[in-house]
Amino acid sequence: MTEDEAYKAHIQYTFNAFCKIVIRHAAIDKILKLRRRWEREVSLDYLMNEKFVQLAEPEQLEEYLFTACGQTAVLYHAELAAALALLPEQTQEEIFRYYFLRQPQRVIGIHIGRTRSTAGRHIQLIQFIIA
Repeated sequence: MTEDEAYKAHIQYTFNAFCKIVIRHAAIDKILKLRRRWEREVSLDYLMNEKFVQLAEPEQLEEYLFTACGQTAVLYHAELAAALALLPEQTQEEIFRYYFLRQPQRVIGIHIGRTRSTAGRHIQLIQFIIA
């Protein structure tokens, strides 16, 4: 074996040793990451066996009915329900159509016999009065 061949064999041996070390350390890093992940995870079996404890009870809200246009909506705010009950019937219909039926101002204007802009102005005035 010549010096040149011996040198090439030494380089090849050194490179192989380096590759083995890099692969070994990469495998160790992956194993440690997986172990840390498994330690943080909670077993599904453990969760299934635990009893459910309800920390709070759902609130029981009072319901107030708002009827207009032959339909009824449920309100959960007493002051709003009282304010709507004090309004004239046509105004209640405008509010119901705009907020509950989501009808555009043009359709509301047709139902009340006015233009779209008049219906829009009525809705703006109602918002100002209620707020």
